[in-house]
Amino acid sequence: MAQTSRSFVVCKWRKRKNSARYLRKRFKRLKVDMKEMSKEQESVKEVQRQVEANLGAIQEECDKLRDETAQIIRQSAHTQTRLALVFNILKAREQGDLAQAAQLTRSLRETFGGDEATMKQL
Repeated sequence: MAQTSRSFVVCKWRKRKNSARYLRKRFKRLKVDMKEMSKEQESVKEVQRQVEANLGAIQEECDKLRDETAQIIRQSAHTQTRLALVFNILKAREQGDLAQAAQLTRSLRETFGGDEATMKQL
């Protein structure tokens, strides 16, 4: 009977020893895993920073394009106005209304003069 209790104690001691080894190995694996996860999180943060920078650049480019589009629209409106004046001048000359043609010509000259000043400002 002494043999059985002694082997029981030895067996229990071995189990404790093995479980302690298991726990140490498990902790080491967890530490390694945590370091890997930390590196992955850092790389994710870096990618997020890059994406934010790219979004900022895209937003800036979008604003520039919006401004350029507005400027083109304004220029198109001015061009359309000039074309209408030229057409009306030609129509007045065809009809022999020289006073109307002269007035429209002055308006056209004023339109060109104002646009040159505007273009210099830009």
